[in-house]
Amino acid sequence: MNPQANLIFIASLLLGTTITISSHHWVMAWTGLEINTLAILPLISKSHHPRAVEAATKYFLTQAAASALVLFSSMTNAWQTGQWDITQLTHPTSCLILTSAIAIKLGL
Repeated sequence: MNPQANLIFIASLLLGTTITISSHHWVMAWTGLEINTLAILPLISKSHHPRAVEAATKYFLTQAAASALVLFSSMTNAWQTGQWDITQLTHPTSCLILTSAIAIKLGL
């Protein structure tokens, strides 16, 4: 892989992590997680081996499902409480869905 491309992907990983950690809004946290997902995919599949491409595809599908759960949890919480703030996660259904989404994103 081109060293400049590798640098861009690693910088994107750092940017996504920084956005996710410093966000107070659900959509910004989701955006940071998606930047991380899109930055790690080329790093996973850079060997051009069929198993690497298969692993990248499985990673993408799993992360996309978990991202949909994060968005669904935030929308459910906003619908129940009227708040989009991360610190206002008080509805039990939203907590359960978000916990399972984070567990999927962590690979548990």
